[in-house]
Amino acid sequence: MSDNPPFIDPNSILVSGAHPARSDEFSLLRECTFTTGRVSGPGGQHRNRVETAVFITHTPTGVATQGTERRSQIENRAAAIKRLRLCLAVQVRARPALPIAASALWCTRRRDRRLVIAAEHSDYPALLAEALDLVTSMRFDVAGAAALLDISTSQLVRLIRMNKAAGAIFTAGRKSAGLRPLSD
Repeated sequence: MSDNPPFIDPNSILVSGAHPARSDEFSLLRECTFTTGRVSGPGGQHRNRVETAVFITHTPTGVATQGTERRSQIENRAAAIKRLRLCLAVQVRARPALPIAASALWCTRRRDRRLVIAAEHSDYPALLAEALDLVTSMRFDVAGAAALLDISTSQLVRLIRMNKAAGAIFTAGRKSAGLRPLSD
């Protein structure tokens, strides 16, 4: 690693302490504001007359998401919370705590240097946030970050590229650090 500061996407939000995407749901929701409303579109009269749309803003970072595609406010709330965690994982950066070691969640998802997770799983945003924070702090030394997380380099790259926005930030960061982009 060099003494240069790590690449930080100019659109990312820096936080101190624990990454908000890794918080338990109760703690995360305490930091959010919720509003409901009506939106137009398919869904019939119920959608046009009942406030089923849910809008969530994470107050400390200003990251906002919404759930509007369902006819139920409860389902839209769940969708908005899931999107919020993913947006926080991609848009917010936190420095990893020293000494750097894989979290307990990371260890439960790891099997023989492989990471067993689907992008739709509720643990994915927390793992993505941890991976992006570590890779960024190591100036995109993917092999070094993968070694600290005890997974293969290809598994780490696959985890990041499961999300298109995270993959774009990853590629831009490697370019900014003077490294070549990794092949698909």
